[in-house]
Amino acid sequence: MASLNVGNLGDYLREQRRTAQLSLRQLAEAAGVSNPYLSQIERGLRKPSAEVLQQVAKALRISAETLYVRAGILDEKEREELETRAVILADPSINERQKQVLLQIYDSFRKENAAEAASESGPVPGTAPASAPDADEPPSS
Repeated sequence: MASLNVGNLGDYLREQRRTAQLSLRQLAEAAGVSNPYLSQIERGLRKPSAEVLQQVAKALRISAETLYVRAGILDEKEREELETRAVILADPSINERQKQVLLQIYDSFRKENAAEAASESGPVPGTAPASAPDADEPPSS
């Protein structure tokens, strides 16, 4: 059976399992997947679903998002955003209203930075240049 280019994921899972001092059988049982299936994932022969990765991450007590990135399900920027949101939402020292306000501020900063990055790299295809008059403004004579 050919490798599916998930060897990086398999190597990482094996390393995390060994760090947690779990046998393949113990991790498979804790994650609720079969021992042979987990072995195939570690050897890069199977590409697991996001659901299986989540179960394995929970059993290893690591971030599921990290496994999603390694499996190619999620890109690094999305993972960082999800982890930031998770940290804010998990903070017991602030109340729900404060968490929502922080998330709104976080979103506004991300949008502002994305807009600045887009303006620095030139016009976005399919958009009018900044100097074009608005549709409801009459052309100047």
